[in-house]
Amino acid sequence: MAMNNKKTNIQEKILSFLHGKKAVNKEMLHEELENDFGADFEASTKPKYAINRSLKTLSESGFVEEIETPHSSFVRITPEGRHKLRNLKLSSPTSLVSTSWDGYWRMVMLDLPESRKSERNSLRYILKKAGFVMLKNSVWVSPYPLEHLFMNIKKDMGLATEITILVTQLIDPETEQELVKLFGLK
Repeated sequence: MAMNNKKTNIQEKILSFLHGKKAVNKEMLHEELENDFGADFEASTKPKYAINRSLKTLSESGFVEEIETPHSSFVRITPEGRHKLRNLKLSSPTSLVSTSWDGYWRMVMLDLPESRKSERNSLRYILKKAGFVMLKNSVWVSPYPLEHLFMNIKKDMGLATEITILVTQLIDPETEQELVKLFGLK
């Protein structure tokens, strides 16, 4: 495994372990990850060092937050960390997203103002990584069953009115023909 892939793997394991938890005792995180990686570490690599280095990088990037108390240290994932984890999972070769078309089109419509440009750009990036194509300025379409992912993103980011998700079989024939050709379907 290349060094960069190893770092990404450790970071993904850390983010995955923290996901869904309020905060985790840093020692418990170390124990869990060191047991989990075991054979993945080369003899020359010290697991504790690799985990600490990855935690430092994640913390400096704003993906995790470290909380110090008089008795212990805790780590928790930030909203940015949840986005990073989603991106890592989407780009993973083991992603569990079906690539066969079920006849339904998934459309995601974005309506974020210019003042929230960074959020809008992040969402566009995620849409592109998920294989969506821009149909019109704020309308993205895909034949793949990713609507649940975007429902979770909508909920996590508090975008109840800024994102609309549609699943439909009905699109005008000309547009559907172009999309079928674009996605290489049927």
